[in-house]
Amino acid sequence: MLTLFFPKPCRAVVRVRKLAAQLSKATMFTTTQGSSPSAAANGDVSTAAILIIGDEILKGHTLDTNSGFLLRALRKLGVSVQRITVLPDVQEVIAREVALLSPQYTHLITSGGIGPTHDDVTLESVAMAFQEDLYHHPELGRVVEELFGVTDKNSAAMKLAMVPRSSKLNYGTDPQTGQLLSYPLVSVRNVYIFPGVPLLMERAFNGLRHLFAASGTTFHTREVFVDADETDIAPVLTKLQADWGRKVALGSYPDWLSNYHRVRLVLDSESQEEVDKTRAQLLDELPKGSVVPLVTDPVSIASAEVYALANSGTPLGEKVMSALKTIEAALDQYSTEQVCIGFNGGKDCTALLHLYYAALKRRHPDAKDKVKALYIRIIAPFPEMERFLQDTIKRYDLEIFSVEGSIRQALSEVQERRPELKAVLMGTRRSDPYSRTLTAMCPTDSGWPDYMRVNPLLDWTYHDIWSFLRTLYVPYCILYDKGYTSLGSMDNTCRNASLQVVDGRGVTRYKAAYLLENEEEERNSRA
Repeated sequence: MLTLFFPKPCRAVVRVRKLAAQLSKATMFTTTQGSSPSAAANGDVSTAAILIIGDEILKGHTLDTNSGFLLRALRKLGVSVQRITVLPDVQEVIAREVALLSPQYTHLITSGGIGPTHDDVTLESVAMAFQEDLYHHPELGRVVEELFGVTDKNSAAMKLAMVPRSSKLNYGTDPQTGQLLSYPLVSVRNVYIFPGVPLLMERAFNGLRHLFAASGTTFHTREVFVDADETDIAPVLTKLQADWGRKVALGSYPDWLSNYHRVRLVLDSESQEEVDKTRAQLLDELPKGSVVPLVTDPVSIASAEVYALANSGTPLGEKVMSALKTIEAALDQYSTEQVCIGFNGGKDCTALLHLYYAALKRRHPDAKDKVKALYIRIIAPFPEMERFLQDTIKRYDLEIFSVEGSIRQALSEVQERRPELKAVLMGTRRSDPYSRTLTAMCPTDSGWPDYMRVNPLLDWTYHDIWSFLRTLYVPYCILYDKGYTSLGSMDNTCRNASLQVVDGRGVTRYKAAYLLENEEEERNSRA
């Protein structure tokens, strides 16, 4: 008997054979789907998948911004993005994903892996996915020659001209100039191969929007902001979504950083009528008083809103009017170059900053000068407070100067560094230690650096501060929503026991600071 021995193929050969078989099946499936993959799967809605390609993304070396841009841009064009995948610079992995996804979606968009180096393998991978060879595209070769000044087909730059055999060159139009872009986008069937550099990718996409805008679909979106825990409204949301079916999609997204809402609800539909009708039903079903407005930029409207409140004739309005008169008196006596505000991120100085900003903008609406702020750094600050300080600097465009030490030491240092300053606005209230005898404007005590202390909030109460902030939707440090009523350092500050509650599940929680009933317990947060 004759026995034949065949050498066992190595694992690499086996892997290549398996991949070839998978790609062959995927390609056959693509062919049977016709020229418009999955177009009918979602009615007339165009769909898309996005492949973000690059080891640098997966390793955290580069932040991916391309997927966010594409999501927003495609949605505006009526394209429903249903999948995003991040892939390494591995030819077999990319090819397998392209072969799998191309027949499932109207458009498959890749970003990254185009270039002259060894790890730029997207074009090779797309060719492998469709079992095509790469070839030197004459027209693309001329483009590369003009851009890079090379003619040698073996040069690194000419790698860009090596594309799959069935490639199409798509020349975009610059939206600003109306001129054709000099470099085309390569596409193979329904796969559009974009560069990974965000600037180049966005420019190419903006010039070729018409390729993705054929469906005529418009998505309609409405948002509802709710000041309630997601668990409390979940049964309502589940019931409504079951009633609506696929006509309207309802998304629920908790927000841990907002002072005024805890959940953002998003309604999506292809029908404006349906989304408006379901929004009305949603508002009717949610707990009464839980729906709140979204004020995205309270700073830009500060002057109008603050002075409207001051003239409202309410008790709070009278307090606001009195504070504004103090601030305006200081601005009559001193120029803006001579005034700064003491700011440490606490609730009182946050209210004062909003008042001062409103008064400045009313007096000098076109002024470009930054608001000057003095920040006295403390040891062991809360990270949440540090984050709030940075956000506030951006929000109000502050020119902040930081110093360390006691208030007296800080003022001495400021006097040396900023000798032009003559007055400091302070968020002091009479309930603060050593403050009962102060007046709205009073010079510093003997032996202290010579400044005018401006105290617009002297006669405000704890509840006045919170009423002002929350009436005007002014952002404040998130720690005040977690049971803290007076903030210092991490070493001397704790949650206020007066705000502690035990919910129906036996879990201990803390109410927000503005819900403190007895304001004499405000400083119970301090150790």
